Amino acid sequence: MADYSMKTIDVPEGCEEVLLHACCAPCSSAIVEWLMANGVRPTIFYYNPNIWPREEYEIRKEESKRHAESLGIQWIDGDYEHERWMEYVSRCEVRGAGCKESSRCEVRGAGYEDSECPYDVAQEPERGRRCEQCFTLRLTVTARKAKELGIRYFATTLASSRWKSLEQIERAGRIAETIVNADGHEGGWHRGDGSRCVMPMTQENRPQEAEVRFWAQNWRKGGLQERRNQLLKEYGFYNQQYCGCEFSAHSVPTKTVLRQQMRKAKVQHEALLAKWSAEVVERLAARLGHKGDGSRCVMGTTQENRPQDASAPPVIMAYWPLKDEVDIRPLIGQLVGQGRTVLLPKVTGPETMELRRYTGPDDLKEGAFHIMEPTGELFTDYGQIDVVLVPGMAFDAAGHRLGRGKGYYDRFLAELNGLFLRTNLAPRTSHLAPRIIGVCFPFQRVAEVSTEAHDVVMDEVIS
Repeated sequence: MADYSMKTIDVPEGCEEVLLHACCAPCSSAIVEWLMANGVRPTIFYYNPNIWPREEYEIRKEESKRHAESLGIQWIDGDYEHERWMEYVSRCEVRGAGCKESSRCEVRGAGYEDSECPYDVAQEPERGRRCEQCFTLRLTVTARKAKELGIRYFATTLASSRWKSLEQIERAGRIAETIVNADGHEGGWHRGDGSRCVMPMTQENRPQEAEVRFWAQNWRKGGLQERRNQLLKEYGFYNQQYCGCEFSAHSVPTKTVLRQQMRKAKVQHEALLAKWSAEVVERLAARLGHKGDGSRCVMGTTQENRPQDASAPPVIMAYWPLKDEVDIRPLIGQLVGQGRTVLLPKVTGPETMELRRYTGPDDLKEGAFHIMEPTGELFTDYGQIDVVLVPGMAFDAAGHRLGRGKGYYDRFLAELNGLFLRTNLAPRTSHLAPRIIGVCFPFQRVAEVSTEAHDVVMDEVIS
């Protein structure tokens, strides 16, 4: 534990317990350590409906839970309400309920019709109105939870990020304090005339006894930022590549920059790669399994699109993993054991690769750069392929893939897709085109991948 004997952060008077809104495990780590070292018992509240997609949310949530359990402190799971969050941050006014009166609107001013309002949540910059709305919702729910638990003080780890505005966070915290102490309505409290009051507390509008208080604190100082980086490595935390919401990637990194980010992330998460590989293999095995009626789950087979020769074993194009890719070797062994035809790619030139059958370890030999290459029987009947498993550096929710930059998979997949578009196939291959599945680690799921016309989109991504 770090030496916190020199107090650079002041604890509020009488504060022995705090409900700490946690945005993620890395940002919480040093703060929780500091609180415990200074006699304040933290209860972690994980409420982050802004995070997208849901899979990213679950990864961050489990890391936060793991951190709390390792310290023996209480951890509370908030709801994942992304639709509610989207509705809230899309409101025109910074803290209002919509464009009711032009004189009140902080964006358009007077003289606009509602349909002419220029506010666009997707175009809001970081540290803009959208962010403040986001903070306000999350901290209001946190304040309500603190009141429910009888904890007087609440705080947030959002104030540890140098990318966030401390002023916005404090305003949001004060608004949350006001809303919850006034009347507890989720949408804010109302005056007698029906209008919403979202102003920070003053002596005039403050209840006699404020039941909850926002602990506004800059958690970047006192060596906490440096300690955060140390704990990140010690715990082997998953460290996300973007803030959280789908709007937090306005500036899409170039392919070169994104590859650099992913290489750095792989080094950072090296201790977790084996664990994540096992989890991905389990998901892939379930996805490639069979339903009780004999149809293959991954194909979505029906009587209409079912191959005439339904007894033929599925043909799966896999890959022999490099050391920094998801290790699907256990899955390959399972597939071969089930009698399925497994194909592995082999590079044959600067721009080309071919497929070879894999039946066991004897079908491999060490090639250039100590990379294992398949030596089995050459396979050329691409129309027989049911599923293609594709590794990559990064994938986005739309299925766009970032490769290593050589274009081998893009060229091959384009050829494969073209085969089904322009060829009259035999009965066995008259079903749907192969399902292309991207395979990656959780941190390789990013908000957006820069694309080009020749890039092939995945049907789905499993991580």
